[in-house]
Amino acid sequence: MIPTDDVADARLDDFRDLTTADRRPDRPGGRGLVIAEGTVVVRRLLASPYPVRALLGVRRRVEELASALTDVDVPAYVTSPETMAEVVGFHLNRGVLAVADRAARPTVERLAAHARVLAVLEGVGDHENLGALFRNAAALGVDGVVLGPGCSDPLYRRSVRVSMGHVLRVPFTTVDSWPGALDTLRAHGFRVAALTPRAGAVSLRELGDSGAGRIALLLGSEGHGLSEPAIEAADVAVRIPMAGAVDSLNVATAAAVAFYELADPASRANDAPAEAPVSTGGGAA
Repeated sequence: MIPTDDVADARLDDFRDLTTADRRPDRPGGRGLVIAEGTVVVRRLLASPYPVRALLGVRRRVEELASALTDVDVPAYVTSPETMAEVVGFHLNRGVLAVADRAARPTVERLAAHARVLAVLEGVGDHENLGALFRNAAALGVDGVVLGPGCSDPLYRRSVRVSMGHVLRVPFTTVDSWPGALDTLRAHGFRVAALTPRAGAVSLRELGDSGAGRIALLLGSEGHGLSEPAIEAADVAVRIPMAGAVDSLNVATAAAVAFYELADPASRANDAPAEAPVSTGGGAA
């Protein structure tokens, strides 16, 4: 641990002015860094394939990470809450940040090679929805995520935070060919299912009960949903039956319902959590 109270310390530049620059990796000038907030998410970053560059936090929070830092050779800068707030640009009540470089993404072929259920997204542009969707995928046994056109960067700070760091463990890739990439998944034995509220779509439970095998589940944007070319390129259109006059759900909520129906129950069969329980309140922060 390296103490510092110098707001201008150049070693803290990776953490500087997050409210101004916000380090959007998907925008011009973005540095492409992965930023984790809070001990839970930082711990998951330290255990991930992403090469960690440094930590910044108050002493108490950094000391809570001591066991996770035992075999990691990175500097942990320790400072006061006031200095940290001035460097970061806002008061961080989670008390610790970590930054990392990006890891190489798998190709869609590699992602598909050993997967049984994949989520395939089109136009999911809201960072919080994207983070929640990755958290749902991790919890419900989805093997990976394919990002089509119009999707936000899942490694943006807000997505990482809302996912509770699970975006760092669910493999994902991006595709340029759309909806042509669906043919690649189909060639690997996937049945492509488009989730849509339109009339005539098959019930999601009916698809799950049919033993459909490998499934690539298409999920569309928060507004108009999947594009017509994407639905036409799917093998089957599926829907979640709903009561009353409600015709659709938030995309992350709809994804959670679909993941539960389609994913392998054995992947979530453990009775005990693999780590200490985390308050669900952090997911919507």
